Amino acid sequence: MTAAGAQRSLSPTSATAARGPGIADHTTQGFSSGRALRPSAKILPEHARSHNRSLVLQTLYRAGQQSRADIARSTGLTRVTISDLVGEFISEGLIVETGQREDARPGKPATLLDINRSAFQIVGIDLSDYAMFRGALLDLDGGILEHREVTLAGSTGADAAAKVVGLVGELLALATSPILGIGVGSPGVVDFTGTVLSAPNLGWTDVPLQRILLQEFSLPVVVGNDANAAVLAEHSFGGADRDMMLVKVGHGVGAGLLVGGTPLYGSRFAAGEIGHVVVGTDGGLPCVCGKNGCLETWLAAPRLEAALAAARANSASTDDVLAEAGRHLGISLAAIVGALNLAEIVLSGPTHLLDGPLAAATIETLRNRTMAQFHGDLTLRMTTLGEDIVVRGAAVMVLSAQLGVS
Repeated sequence: MTAAGAQRSLSPTSATAARGPGIADHTTQGFSSGRALRPSAKILPEHARSHNRSLVLQTLYRAGQQSRADIARSTGLTRVTISDLVGEFISEGLIVETGQREDARPGKPATLLDINRSAFQIVGIDLSDYAMFRGALLDLDGGILEHREVTLAGSTGADAAAKVVGLVGELLALATSPILGIGVGSPGVVDFTGTVLSAPNLGWTDVPLQRILLQEFSLPVVVGNDANAAVLAEHSFGGADRDMMLVKVGHGVGAGLLVGGTPLYGSRFAAGEIGHVVVGTDGGLPCVCGKNGCLETWLAAPRLEAALAAARANSASTDDVLAEAGRHLGISLAAIVGALNLAEIVLSGPTHLLDGPLAAATIETLRNRTMAQFHGDLTLRMTTLGEDIVVRGAAVMVLSAQLGVS
């Protein structure tokens, strides 16, 4: 049985014009940290205005059509506050009145409101694949309007950065509504200014990718780690609502963590950088980072493809190759599951590599290395979002930074 068919369980059984009035200017600021993705309650007076704006927009974004009274009940804000905020949003083009509710109750029917879902579009970029860069033009609901790709062809350094700029420009030319922002999911360690501190597979060190794109296009830009983007997509569009880790396998290996509705980035922006953790004590193959036996040497897509090709050439079992990679992944995840008591692990990457012997070996290793009493109900599954997961997560970064919704 594949993970696509069922979950596995450890249980043995111009920038200003484009944004429009009132849209936050985050052109020089990265995706924020330390806050829950979806606001659900009132806040201190000094932060009230921006928080309450996000609260109203978030309510409509997730629930769809609501009346002013509905929003007041859901948020706990006063009807006067709701009326003022809704008036602002309507004037900014962010909220529209969709008509009156059909209501059997006496009196004037309530007027329904919704996010103006055609008001803006988003450019999302995925740099995680080892063969190509992917990009998409998306609507505010994360729907893909246009796809574009550029072959990586071994590009690194400035050449790779130039291909990112070209891909963004191609997608912007396809837009039919103002652009809310540009989101980029990059492999490696990315700080909150959108600087790629280290991405060995792309030959990037301290590359200010967010600033490069901002200077080129004069639009809001958010650059983050690809696995962190992917976990945001799973949260917003994949139905994940528990403490979870998403393991992203592509050019390298990384993970995104979501605990208590809040993304975890770490003190040096490297939370989830499990790809360059040495697994085992038996040496292992050389890694691009300079060490031997890193998880990436077992699990990164190019490495796995090469190992499978070698197995076929020697008439060896390809299932054994995949199972061994899964065993090393399980070893690397066991301590994280034990430390954070996660409820779910999601795998994202090439299905033909991850779903099957690799996933089965991963869950079996986790079962053998954690306590069933506390971790027995943890599930492991493939993402349902396919290869669009990072571009959709990049869109979530823009939505959260610009509108405070996810």
